[in-house]
Amino acid sequence: MPWQELEPRQFPAFDKELDGISKQTMEDHYKLYQGYVNKTNECRKILKEFDYSEIEGNQVYSPLRAVSVDYTFALLGFKNHELYFGHLGGDGGEPQGRFAEMIGGEYPGGVDMWQQAVRKGASAARGWVMVGYDLNDGSLFNYIMDTQNLWAVYNMVPVLAIDVYEHAYARDFGSTPDGRKEYVEAFFRNLDWDHVNRQLEQAEAAGRAASDPALQE
Repeated sequence: MPWQELEPRQFPAFDKELDGISKQTMEDHYKLYQGYVNKTNECRKILKEFDYSEIEGNQVYSPLRAVSVDYTFALLGFKNHELYFGHLGGDGGEPQGRFAEMIGGEYPGGVDMWQQAVRKGASAARGWVMVGYDLNDGSLFNYIMDTQNLWAVYNMVPVLAIDVYEHAYARDFGSTPDGRKEYVEAFFRNLDWDHVNRQLEQAEAAGRAASDPALQE
């Protein structure tokens, strides 16, 4: 179907009082998300209107290159925040359901080791930590993305996203490493594990479809 303009969504988390993450932070964060929606639409419109018989394609600089690269940044800003906002507003607690079952098998120390690993990843990342399902081998893994359009992994479906850019926590916790750690704990206190498990269920279904010999003929 033809590409249609993106529209910002409403998320249940914005109707709740989150534990440790203020309304003002969430409202400011939503404005950033709206900006990504607008810029994604703007970049896509420009890319569709270029005269490709005339426009220069130059790897040092060209309007085509500039808009194409910025389009990926805006689009992934939109996609990442859709996931991030979608699974806030829950009751937190320990990992549950299929996610807990799978992640416990990925680490020698089980779920406890994963919880340590994902928190250390959040301290090491400059932009995002994604827990992603690999469509090729069915594994779950913590991926660091230093910026929204760098280090995305092919055939990896994000099922849990932690935004660790300073805009996500500086107002509430300060912009220090300790402030970031406090924010990550608040993030997990507000995580909706049901939402994470729904994301994982969809990713596993996509993996099964991709490996179905009948669909590959």
